[in-house]
Amino acid sequence: MKAITQDAYGTTDQLSYNDIPDPLPGPGDVLIRVHAAGVDPSVWHQMTGEPRLARLALGLRRPRERVRGWDVSGTVVAVGPEVTEFRSGDAVFGTVPGSFAELACAPAAKFAPKPVNLSFEEAAALPISGTTALVGLRDSGRIAARQRVLIIGASGGVGHLAVQLAKHFDAEVTGVCSGAAATFVQSLGADRVIDYRTEKLTGTYDLILDMAGNRPLSQLRALLTRTGTLVLGGGENGGRWIGGVDRSLRAQLLSAFTKQRLRALLALPKPEALRTLAELAAAGAVTPRIDRVFALSDAVAAIEHLTTGHPRGKIVLTVG
Repeated sequence: MKAITQDAYGTTDQLSYNDIPDPLPGPGDVLIRVHAAGVDPSVWHQMTGEPRLARLALGLRRPRERVRGWDVSGTVVAVGPEVTEFRSGDAVFGTVPGSFAELACAPAAKFAPKPVNLSFEEAAALPISGTTALVGLRDSGRIAARQRVLIIGASGGVGHLAVQLAKHFDAEVTGVCSGAAATFVQSLGADRVIDYRTEKLTGTYDLILDMAGNRPLSQLRALLTRTGTLVLGGGENGGRWIGGVDRSLRAQLLSAFTKQRLRALLALPKPEALRTLAELAAAGAVTPRIDRVFALSDAVAAIEHLTTGHPRGKIVLTVG
């Protein structure tokens, strides 16, 4: 099968479009023919091995997983003998190691049925970014109806889904983005949009979801109510060794000494969140918006667009 592979950490120069052996499903695995794969910052972390702290999970000296990618959608080709919930021909989506390939294989729990109202491209854009938005608002943020919610990075992969989810939870939503993306964020349902390039952040909020990561804690806390919640998602300003972990750790420590809730967001893929996202998508509550679609062979261009193109919504690779 064709796949995007990498044998050493680095830039997109380390990526290759290769023929590799087909994966074989184990007893509890599902093998799918990939139709689309999502491109998000986790792919950049996989590729560069940065922040260096992430190599504890990704592989110390070289990538533990040779094939890039996580988010995926496709059609089931085969299942292991212990799998009962899927069968050949089922349309599914989920998160697997090595989604930038013609075939992908993972335990059945990593997949959910694809909502019929989503295309394969839309479904592949949902798992990681959708889980991050859902966990950030619902679990870490404890969002409630009629709360005032500020989403920083509202036009990005996570942010544009968070705007839709916050409206689903009946919150009053303010989105922060560039002026060029304001109409896009308004189309998602935001009640108010702030252009970070020309306007100061104003207002008082019950919940802030920060997916940009470039503002100091003191500035964000000043925008919170006395008992408000700040959820820190994005952020690379801690450098190549720890990335945004430094700011998140400081927030966690400070949270013990204030009535404000300061939370670091770590949204690992989990079956419950994937099923919930599938239900919300099927009900029309959340729909991934696709910024650009690239062929699998153009994965390098897709990743470069992710890091330099300021995409609105998600970037997706199509396979086959």
